[in-house]
Amino acid sequence: MLAKITSKNQLTLPKSVTLAVGPAEYFDVQTRDGQIVLTPVRIQRGDAVRAKLAELDLSEADIADAVTWARSAPAAAHPVAKDTAPRARAVRRKA
Repeated sequence: MLAKITSKNQLTLPKSVTLAVGPAEYFDVQTRDGQIVLTPVRIQRGDAVRAKLAELDLSEADIADAVTWARSAPAAAHPVAKDTAPRARAVRRKA
């Protein structure tokens, strides 16, 4: 089978290939000896959060401190909470 790469570096995989590997939205991409190797990856949201936390090297104490800080004063005292409050209300109204 042939697959053509576009001017935007996009590649369409043949349907028979995607059916053979099963449903996958993401692929791990590697090169080996001049070949491109695609491996289907099924990302779970929890896995993504755990990976990000591992990347940030946060400890349980860091998270507990952040929660304590967030609960320590009214939202107006926390610039991040203040900036996101109107957006959160708008989202709740749409639901």
